[in-house]
Amino acid sequence: MLRLLGILFTVLLAIVTAIVVWPQFFHLEQTWPFAQIVAARGLVLGAFAVIAVVALLLLIARPLRGFAASILIVALLGAAATGAVGVTRGFGATLPAATDTSIRVLTWNTAGDAVTAEQIAAQVLDRGADIVALPETTEAVGEQVAVMLREQGHPMWVHHVQFRPDVVDGPKSWFTTVLVSPELGEYSVIESSEDGSSNTGSVPSAVLMPIDGSGPTIVAVHAVAPRMEEMEQWRSDLRWIADQCPEGSFVIAGDFNATVDHMAGLGVDGGDMGYCRDVASRTGNGLSGTWPSSLPALLSAPIDHVMASPNWTPTGSEVIDDAGGSDHRALIVQLEPAG
Repeated sequence: MLRLLGILFTVLLAIVTAIVVWPQFFHLEQTWPFAQIVAARGLVLGAFAVIAVVALLLLIARPLRGFAASILIVALLGAAATGAVGVTRGFGATLPAATDTSIRVLTWNTAGDAVTAEQIAAQVLDRGADIVALPETTEAVGEQVAVMLREQGHPMWVHHVQFRPDVVDGPKSWFTTVLVSPELGEYSVIESSEDGSSNTGSVPSAVLMPIDGSGPTIVAVHAVAPRMEEMEQWRSDLRWIADQCPEGSFVIAGDFNATVDHMAGLGVDGGDMGYCRDVASRTGNGLSGTWPSSLPALLSAPIDHVMASPNWTPTGSEVIDDAGGSDHRALIVQLEPAG
């Protein structure tokens, strides 16, 4: 009987391991609890390592050796597969030097007042960002940042979307602010973003169309977190974001509350979300986590992204370790015009 239970446990562990390592194969990447588990592959790798150590200790007991050996094999296979995925996506890459044709895009969920305007301006200046997506940052803070940047010779236009502007002192999560360099041309937030008729459901995103100039359409996104009670809204938000990148010139940046694993099935022609491709995972930072900032980047979840359409070539990315009080780290990427 114990032998049968051991075999059953091993088979179940093998099935769970396969799902956790690659949930998209089973179409479970957006299903609770696998969506939450796969978000931080570093923690998954650590869990497999712990299971392997426990199995090694159980090998000491002769009656349990067969069971322990099978558990050890499953854990090692799971760790190897998870590690292989991590190697392909990369960790700890940095930005190359800027060129005359490159643009830099920074995204940072500032958690409302947790990050000051001075801290935002400093990062924008230090990194030379041309586009800045700031979920949970108010228009007032964005304007303060723009004034500081102008005084330092780095002017930027301020755009924003706010849900429920009629509510006084509403939550900062109802704001998304975007800064754009005048060198990319003049932009305007489309009406459906402002009135919420076409937007993410619980927290706002902003779609900026170029009025003139050669800049791309800019989409600053904020998807709801995949809590158990918000799973359907989360899936709807991800579908909306994917729809924002049809053929053309697009840059999408912000807090997706999702990793590239969750995006399986949402890409077109090799894209991750619509036609857009995730920059970090293509430039050696796909495993570098941005949330929560209280954990090391290797153990946190890479849920903040910058994505670009195929007419932009990703050349580098960097996750900024100093979160400045926010629970999210900032991500900065560099793009070059393709061809």
